[in-house]
Amino acid sequence: MGNAIEIEGLVKSYGDKTALRDIGFAVREGSCFGLLGPNGAGKSTTMKILSGLLEPDSGRVRVLGLDLKREHARIREQIGYVPQGIALYEKLSAADNLTFFGEMSGVRGKELKSRIAEVLEQVGLADRAKDQVESFSGGMKRRINIAAALLHRPKLIIMDEPTVGIDSQSRNHIFEMIRGMKRDGVTVLYSTHYMEEVEALCDDLAIIDSGRVIAHGGLNEILDHFGTSAVYLELAAGQQPPELPGLGEIRPKDRGWTVETAKPLEVLSAWAEACRRQQLTVKQLEIVRPSLETVFLSLTGTTLRDD
Repeated sequence: MGNAIEIEGLVKSYGDKTALRDIGFAVREGSCFGLLGPNGAGKSTTMKILSGLLEPDSGRVRVLGLDLKREHARIREQIGYVPQGIALYEKLSAADNLTFFGEMSGVRGKELKSRIAEVLEQVGLADRAKDQVESFSGGMKRRINIAAALLHRPKLIIMDEPTVGIDSQSRNHIFEMIRGMKRDGVTVLYSTHYMEEVEALCDDLAIIDSGRVIAHGGLNEILDHFGTSAVYLELAAGQQPPELPGLGEIRPKDRGWTVETAKPLEVLSAWAEACRRQQLTVKQLEIVRPSLETVFLSLTGTTLRDD
């Protein structure tokens, strides 16, 4: 398979503020690609350019093998965009909303009627087709938002934080939809504030900060390259962890403590021996792989949930 998206040297400014500074990355066909960054980093600007909602100042962008600048109309026919905000008419029913957005996407007549039934089934809301959107929960509205982007059978779906403020049932349903899209060969560009979503869904990712890509590659590749392993220790209630002179700083985590280290086996052995000598009750002692949360923090100096 080739690349669904190829970006080189992308630049975008708003007046005297530069939002994107020489952005570049590629997204493989049929993959789920995570786009991460603090607020204001340039994620939404990048997604809007790819969706055709903004024009870049300079740079080369190819989407589904087409040049964004020269073949803009053909690209828009093949992508679905799920915005961060809910873009629905509250007083209309789910089916009427989908009729409107389907016609906007060029789907009409019997085909549109058939597609509305299919996407409502896909998002798990077939039984609510005639209900007004204003009666829906936040999670249900987001699922209809996604359904609207699927009506014209796009090859690329761009999703800008599609799970913000929704219930766990809707989140799980969206996860299964994304996995189903991948099985069908659809490419998903996915932006989120939740690290665990990226780890659960994404094959590759790019981290953007201050308008620049500061890390790009496979999830495991980024964790291995930028992350540091840790050793986690949990003891019986009231017990304190043994000191580890010269082996790293002990930090509280969850119900126990961790030590980030480049020598995890050495730390694990030293902690195990110290606990044995002090007759401590070990409930858990293990080497923990780097998390995307800690990698992101080390690269950007901030947490992704900052508002």
